Amino acid sequence: MSSKALDYESLNENVKKVQYAVRGELYLRASELEKEGKKIIFTNVGNPHALGQKPLTFPRQVVALCQAPFLLDDSNVSLLFPADAIARAKHYLSYTSGGLGAYSDSRGLLEIRKEVADFIGRRDGYPSDPELIYLTDGASKGVMQLLNAIIRGQGDGILVPVPQYPLYSAAIALFGGSFVPYYLEETANWGLSAADLGQSVAQARAKGITVRAMVIINPGNPTGQCLSEANLRDILQFCYQENLVLLGDEVYQQNIYQDERPFISAKKVLMDMGGPISRELQLVSFHTVSKGYWGECGQRGGYFEMTNIPSRSVEEIYKVASISLSPNVPAQIFMGLMVNPPKPGDISYDQFVRESKGILESLRRRARIMTDGFNSCMNVVCNFTEGAMYSFPQIRLPPRAIEDAKKAGKAADVFYCLKLLEATGISTVPGSGFGQKEGVFHLRTTILPAEEDMLEIMESFKKFNNEFMEQYEDHPGYPRM
Repeated sequence: MSSKALDYESLNENVKKVQYAVRGELYLRASELEKEGKKIIFTNVGNPHALGQKPLTFPRQVVALCQAPFLLDDSNVSLLFPADAIARAKHYLSYTSGGLGAYSDSRGLLEIRKEVADFIGRRDGYPSDPELIYLTDGASKGVMQLLNAIIRGQGDGILVPVPQYPLYSAAIALFGGSFVPYYLEETANWGLSAADLGQSVAQARAKGITVRAMVIINPGNPTGQCLSEANLRDILQFCYQENLVLLGDEVYQQNIYQDERPFISAKKVLMDMGGPISRELQLVSFHTVSKGYWGECGQRGGYFEMTNIPSRSVEEIYKVASISLSPNVPAQIFMGLMVNPPKPGDISYDQFVRESKGILESLRRRARIMTDGFNSCMNVVCNFTEGAMYSFPQIRLPPRAIEDAKKAGKAADVFYCLKLLEATGISTVPGSGFGQKEGVFHLRTTILPAEEDMLEIMESFKKFNNEFMEQYEDHPGYPRM
């Protein structure tokens, strides 16, 4: 009997090539243990609300009113909701044809795209065109739309930072393209050099691959670094010389935990550079309500902005967006609220600022607690989390641990992370899921567990790690980092 279309043997080979470690073996094992009654601390996904972060009040009030517009007709509405939330809900509903249950334009509601354009203009000091901004179901959908448009086949390569967020390797595999790594330098605070980029492109070309685009993740995921303005200029100059589209994943731009390197957008640096590069380099920038301090992951709101993309190509991207009819409309309203929050003098302003500051200040403290905690452990070294919401410590595994992992048929960092999970309930992601240099091992954890639990979690990690290292030391003189 011939195989059916959805039998494993008959599936699209590109689907089988896709790997996504964030929800991979470790996550599945953690879910099993949780079902068995073990307390699991899920630090594998940047999912703030799942780890106890409370949602911001004002955006939830506005979206609640938009979802249930009959409340606006209730005489008691002003007792339950502040006047500015009521006004904003009415403002958004006036732009929808049939409320939140109706499709919007495939690019998203024009008025919200105008709010996004105003936000970008305030942030960068340069105008933004709402016609070149598309609202999406989270940044991931936007990234996939663009990669799908760029990749024509296996001969097309996308330059991606390693360690990388596995959305990129997964999407490139799914669309049948070639993943071209460029390695970030851990000892230089996960920086990169134009020389290394050139080497990556040359190696790809030697294999017959045409490199067509470059991805940057700033602030970094999983590495947590913030790119300097000089670094961004080098990257833009490199993309211009090599005729590459730059895809700027800037979803963590609000999450900055130090003052030396503030977030600067790729678009601002590009515009500051002036012509001809500022008129010719193709750039697509991504943002979302899932990350930042809002943490509204389940709402799936995002956008991308296109710079220097020809109008006929924009039309083709619109055509593909139209296949899905419309991005999630409640999420579009969340995006409008994120880029246009309460202003000084608004009734909800003080509460909004208090809640926002509270979250960001706590994240800054947690970034420090986690980095210091990892660096106090035997054979563990960790760069400070400058931004985003992750730590990516290097775990220097003894040779005997690597041998035991091989015997168990596991990558060495997977072996370590599984043992950590079984012993402590801490669910992480092995560094191999993000890419790393040969013979070097990491794990990624979020900095999102509740601040009051963080010291206890780090103590639990340290106890496990040091016992693991003692167990696998070949001899008393094994170096301790």
